[in-house]
Amino acid sequence: MNAPVPTLVLGGTGYVAGELLRLVAGHPYLHLVAAVSDSRPGEKLAAAFPHLAPAYPDTTFVDADEALRLVTTLPGCSILAAAPHGVSAALIDRLLTAATAAGTHPHVVDVSADYRFSDAGAYASVYGHAHGAPDRLADFSCALPEHLVTLATRHVAHPGCFATAMLLALLPLLQYELVEPVFYVSGVTGSTGSGRSPVEGTHHPRRHSDLYSYGALSHRHVPEVIGILERLTGRRAELNFVPHSGPFARGIHATTQARLVRPMSSAEVRGALQEFYAGQPFVRIKPEAPRLKDVVGSNYAELSATAHGHSVAVMSVIDNLTKGAAGGAVQWLNRIHGWDQATGLTAPAPGWT
Repeated sequence: MNAPVPTLVLGGTGYVAGELLRLVAGHPYLHLVAAVSDSRPGEKLAAAFPHLAPAYPDTTFVDADEALRLVTTLPGCSILAAAPHGVSAALIDRLLTAATAAGTHPHVVDVSADYRFSDAGAYASVYGHAHGAPDRLADFSCALPEHLVTLATRHVAHPGCFATAMLLALLPLLQYELVEPVFYVSGVTGSTGSGRSPVEGTHHPRRHSDLYSYGALSHRHVPEVIGILERLTGRRAELNFVPHSGPFARGIHATTQARLVRPMSSAEVRGALQEFYAGQPFVRIKPEAPRLKDVVGSNYAELSATAHGHSVAVMSVIDNLTKGAAGGAVQWLNRIHGWDQATGLTAPAPGWT
């Protein structure tokens, strides 16, 4: 029997934090000891997330000082961090510094961008501000659970949601040297990818029944993805990415196009993807085009591929809040603790969202 691991969720009332809390509630080996929100300490979780009331009817948010006390008194606890970019690094560093001094040694999985880069200068060039804890970067690895065979660090940074959808398609093509290292990706994301705070681009009357691009060829996930690909494959790739806002709440559909180094059939490319992801419980390779409703609300990803001559297109679909953030983070935590990586994550998609 596994003793429940005391778990803290940072990030308060954000959508990803809510999804982390939902997954922790259904996990057999994780036990929530604190949900941290400096803006709403003392308020019930159910006030921010009414759908979580059955799991947390009376649990209240705590502030960072209480989180600091907990990590110094709970040996081997886990921290799932969904604090905002630019805030997460310093907060995690503060908690880990105190925990090290107390000898409690927690594990952290961070879903913000703060530990996705191995170089503080690279982070600053993308996010426009100095990194909050540059000396802590070497303590984190950044990759999808399916892509890093051996974890050499104590802590993990999970790639972003768009990055997840892209990497699932890009890395096998590059690793197997099936394509020239130049990619063109068009991706569509749901409104929850923009966070909980309402802005014009995610306001429902603006987004409903509409589709539009943003950040074409300049999205901040591009250098993140290029860096991960280079670290894992040793190959430098060019990535041309055009993201779009879709008229739905959850999910990402990404289409990757590239030039094959030799003509291949669609079946051959799908076979290569099937081989690459053999034994990975959350990646399914489909003969037909993947659909968002088959994965939204779950930790599953579906991919398919079509090839014609030297051209190939790989389509990937994920739930941005689950596989692209909270689910991937829990999957990493399963690996860190030596549990089956699918523990607590095997619920299928609802299907009719």
